[in-house]
Amino acid sequence: FISQPLTLVVAIRGVVMAESTKPLTRIGLAGLAVMGQNLALNIAEKGFPISVYNRTTSKVDETVERAKLEGNLPLFGFHDPESFVNSIQKPRVIIMLVKAGAPVDATIKTLTAYLEKGDCIIDGGNEWYENTERREKAVAESGFLYLGMGVSGGEEGARHGPSLMPGGSFEAYKYIEDILLKVAAQVSDSGPCVTYIGKGGSGNFVKMIHNGIEYGDMQLIAEAYDVLKSAGKLTNEELRNVFSEWNKGELLSFLIEITADIFGIKDDKGDGYLVDKVLDKTGMKGTGKWTVQQAAELSIAAPTIEASLDSRFLSGLKEERVAAAKVFRSGGLEDILREQEVDKKQLVDDVRQALYASKICSYAQGMNLIRAKSIEKGWDLKLGELARIWKGGCIIRAVFLDRIKKAYDRNPQLPNLLVDPEFAKEIVERQAAWRRVVCLAIKSGISTPGMSASLAYFDSYRRERLPANLVQAQRDYFGAHTYERIDVPGAFHTEWFKTARKDD
Repeated sequence: FISQPLTLVVAIRGVVMAESTKPLTRIGLAGLAVMGQNLALNIAEKGFPISVYNRTTSKVDETVERAKLEGNLPLFGFHDPESFVNSIQKPRVIIMLVKAGAPVDATIKTLTAYLEKGDCIIDGGNEWYENTERREKAVAESGFLYLGMGVSGGEEGARHGPSLMPGGSFEAYKYIEDILLKVAAQVSDSGPCVTYIGKGGSGNFVKMIHNGIEYGDMQLIAEAYDVLKSAGKLTNEELRNVFSEWNKGELLSFLIEITADIFGIKDDKGDGYLVDKVLDKTGMKGTGKWTVQQAAELSIAAPTIEASLDSRFLSGLKEERVAAAKVFRSGGLEDILREQEVDKKQLVDDVRQALYASKICSYAQGMNLIRAKSIEKGWDLKLGELARIWKGGCIIRAVFLDRIKKAYDRNPQLPNLLVDPEFAKEIVERQAAWRRVVCLAIKSGISTPGMSASLAYFDSYRRERLPANLVQAQRDYFGAHTYERIDVPGAFHTEWFKTARKDD
């Protein structure tokens, strides 16, 4: 924070006024929706004077007012981009928190009109990683530095300590490392939840996969809820108690914690609990879809994450599902799907174990995607370090991330979390309960696509021989794609049709 003066210009009720001269600020932030406001206030609260700007000027005034109310924080608002840029010390660093896509390009165009060589732009949104790489190259031609930084933790995380995933220019990262280390979530046994991820769009890619894992995690928790509620007939109060208890053990995590909270909230507009009044249509912003697309492009199996995406698609067909329910109810399906007799206490314990085992598979799939992309792009990403920075601040923060970090510390070349000795032991111990839950769900007509996909992933991965030999034989039969043999090296083709007919 240097002493070079500037004239701070603010607008009050549409009247532009000049205050007394102020020192230049340390950093700037453009884009003052909820995430942008909260991150700006977090930075200011940590002692770093910050300039803020938004195209809609009312957002600037709102943020300045919040800064005053929350402790007269060193946050300064600007209504025009030139004054905003000139208020920041050189080399300037500006974080953008605007909607991905065209708005990012528009904001870059606005800012770079006033920036100078050596200044840095940081995109803190959920951006497609290739866009980040394109922009980094484009601004480099004008002498600017660029970072794509994943920010996880929602509005509370942004305000009080998110998990930060910056990737791109290492020189740019060093500009603001001291800020990020203080602004990020702090975990007592492992430090700030931030690290330099790697080159290019690696920061955005890692955040995207984080969100894909998040999709899987949320779907698995929803399925656990469905089985307990539909098959076990647990009340919302019982569910709240169960999830609260789970949050004291191996499942301790942000998502389990907030789920317990949700079950305890009464409806303020009527009788009963609010969760039962929420429409069963899940929204999405695209990162889960991108994750599944990347899985296909990288030829990495991610069935749990894929199942969670499909479940969101199906949830969107509310009207069709209502009509289908009537068709199959009148068709006698209710008679076939008779209620299963269950031991409630045993079911709760089985679902806990099934959820944990399924979560391991979901995280394993995400980590495999990151490793595959890292190899493809030459990013040299450290999977254990990623698990460390996800331990606090972010949506998927969970106690067992520390064990994932230790697994990769033991073996940085670990091909899959499932074969880490500790995780392998835990899955074996839980597989009987896991299978009981999936079987009960099938018998009860309760869909558990995430848990079922996780179990199928585990069962496929652990088998020495799969029926893929038949699929390859079929491919050679109709398309002459050739096949390999288990006993003789080389590629082979058989005229299956002629051979079959000759034998007839």
